[in-house]
Amino acid sequence: MEMNRIKEVLQEKCLTQVWLADQLGKSFKIVNAYACNRKQPSIETLFQIAKLLQVSAKDLIIDTNENKCK
Repeated sequence: MEMNRIKEVLQEKCLTQVWLADQLGKSFKIVNAYACNRKQPSIETLFQIAKLLQVSAKDLIIDTNENKCK
């Protein structure tokens, strides 16, 4: 299940996963896992990513409750 939009936002900003991994001080493998939704970043890391990408952390999260009746 997709939970984040990291890959899409990187593409929108013309940035690479390699760049993001370097900026975060994390391996490409872990950043790729985030981007492909195989693993989710911690809240702290999500906010770091948002700051680096100059977007709101909310913009990186897919709302799974959207369009559901209450």
